[in-house]
Amino acid sequence: MKLKKYMIDKDARLAPYLEAIPEIVRYQAATKVILGIWLFLLGRLFRLLLNSTGRVAVTSGDFTFIFTTWQGILIILIALASLFVYVSLDLNAKIILSRNLLLEENVSVWRSCMEALNCISRFLSIEGIGILIYIVLIAPLLGIGFSISLTKGFYIPTFISSVIGDTPLYLILSSMAVIVFIATGIGNLFMMHGIIIDKLPIKEAGRQSQKIIRENWKDYLWQNIVFILVMAAVLGIVILVFLVLPLFLTDILPLGEKLKRGLTVFFMLEGTLMSLITDLIAIPFYIMKMTQLYFTYRDNKVFSYQGREVKLRKLDQYGLIAVAAGVIVVTVLMSSNFDRIFPLESQVKIIAHRGGGAEGAENTVSGLEKAWSIGAYGSEIDIQRTKDGHYILNHDGNFARVAGDKRKPEDMTLEEIRKLSVDGEPIPTLEEILEASKGKMILFIELKGNTADQQMADDTVRIVKEYGMEDETVLISLKYELIDYIETKYPEMQTGFLTFASFGDTALLNCDYLALEEESATADSIAAVHKQGKKVLIWTANKKGSQRYFLCSSADAVITDNVTQATEVLNEIHNRSDIRRIIDRIKEFIG
Repeated sequence: MKLKKYMIDKDARLAPYLEAIPEIVRYQAATKVILGIWLFLLGRLFRLLLNSTGRVAVTSGDFTFIFTTWQGILIILIALASLFVYVSLDLNAKIILSRNLLLEENVSVWRSCMEALNCISRFLSIEGIGILIYIVLIAPLLGIGFSISLTKGFYIPTFISSVIGDTPLYLILSSMAVIVFIATGIGNLFMMHGIIIDKLPIKEAGRQSQKIIRENWKDYLWQNIVFILVMAAVLGIVILVFLVLPLFLTDILPLGEKLKRGLTVFFMLEGTLMSLITDLIAIPFYIMKMTQLYFTYRDNKVFSYQGREVKLRKLDQYGLIAVAAGVIVVTVLMSSNFDRIFPLESQVKIIAHRGGGAEGAENTVSGLEKAWSIGAYGSEIDIQRTKDGHYILNHDGNFARVAGDKRKPEDMTLEEIRKLSVDGEPIPTLEEILEASKGKMILFIELKGNTADQQMADDTVRIVKEYGMEDETVLISLKYELIDYIETKYPEMQTGFLTFASFGDTALLNCDYLALEEESATADSIAAVHKQGKKVLIWTANKKGSQRYFLCSSADAVITDNVTQATEVLNEIHNRSDIRRIIDRIKEFIG
């Protein structure tokens, strides 16, 4: 029998979701607290293991430590075991809870979590580890299949994605990998249900899922479209009722300035809270929908929902009262300190990437001068050593992309490099770029490529001192050992470490600046760096939304290719309304 569209009893279309809200909120609250404590304790344990090696952090510039010491290997094993626990409580328990909410009268969040933890043994195999990797890393990147909250914002760093985009071979290979992973995710959408609900072996659950998708893909697609539209409509109504309309009335009513500002803060907090709650139940709702469809497709018959009694416990009532009281207290505090909590002007500086960013030829004097004329505070450049010991500007390992020459800087003399050009502009030496920036911009000099060694560090320090620009330059690198060397030997120089992945007390690393990749630059990580008296650079914020987010943050500077756009965003920030100031601040703290 072929299923028709919406083969679900009409009573099961909305009733299960409305009746499930209290249990879902309890589940989310309980698991978030448990997982938060779990991650905190793991963090403490990992720091102890790191400290036992003499390190304060492990970073992208020191990742080999993980595979070459017993502490690193132990961290990997504990992290892997912890991921099984995290997936069990953050995903498997949602599936079990969904099953219970749809089929049972009495539902226990605690029992659902315990059953989920008991499921771990079913994933202790090569195939199970493969599923774990897909859920934790691949699904969040592709947006296909189930993932967990811990890595839901996971993405490929900008500097890696730009290399892939600029290299045809990498682009082809990555596109092929994406197609394979998407096909795998779609075909196995119901695999987790088979493993967890029906206790099927992994391979059999995969075959069942592929059969279900093959036979019901049209209905599945339709059901998803309708579900997403309904959820979007519900969220829109929540925002309209709890945020837009109250703010509109506050704006048009003849109220005093203090009262109007206080009500604006209150309704922004209340609207944000309602949006967060809606977001909190959206994923469990979707998993309930998937579970509903699984029963329908598996049994090849109409799914019928029997209904269940919903009780609001006293603890729930006390929780609601506490939340309401908290919103009122926070409103009073924020309203009384509005300008301090929601500052109008941004203190974040703009730094042009690779000389002048997109404003001019890459790593050239003209590009740097263009960025300065637009209003950039500083310029980040990349230096490499030539065959005859000079230092020139170039980002890549060779000149193929910028100048059409596949030779490497270290294999060429300065005279040979002088014959090349980037968009008609000459490739400058370090000395020439120092002359161009002196008295204008802070120069962030990245020690780059195969020749980034102690000799480069010593030579760069010598050249900078010859120009008397110690206070106008910051020496930066992806190699922490090099930055540590400079900071130790030349404490008078400013240094910065570029990291796109790190763990531990990163703020304690031996440098003056920490350059954080967008994903790792949270409000907490920035505050931790500032607590140690260091400054924070964000790299590389090119999209308008990202620029706005970080220009409104507590970071010290943003490195970007789009300097003109960043300056326009900065001007917009300095002319914001109260509502926009509150929104920008809330975004910073909730990510």
